Amino acid sequence: MLVKVPSKDTATVVAALSKHVRKLPASLRRSLTWDRGHEMAKHKSFTVDTNVKVYFCDPQSPWQRGTNENTNGLLRQYFPKKTNLSGYSQADLNKVALRLNQRPRKTLGFETPASKLQASVASTG
Repeated sequence: MLVKVPSKDTATVVAALSKHVRKLPASLRRSLTWDRGHEMAKHKSFTVDTNVKVYFCDPQSPWQRGTNENTNGLLRQYFPKKTNLSGYSQADLNKVALRLNQRPRKTLGFETPASKLQASVASTG
């Protein structure tokens, strides 16, 4: 999921993430690993709203968020560093997310995130 937020203040980020995370099946809403940015200063309210535990990486330890770091690299193909994202709508972000989720990943045995999600949802239904 890519979530458009109008600002990076903690209340705005937590509200936007809470709204989008609730759309995921409960089996996929167990935890979220975040870097040490101030955006999740209200992580306790996020956990109360979503029942998703928030963990923080150690400083200077990007390997603790491997999937996130890999995804950031893939996103740079669409949004190079210093790209002003204010001109992109949530629909634009959804299109990019769909493309990335339909792209096979080595870590998934060359299956796509979308097919893995579909299989996960089907197995819980």
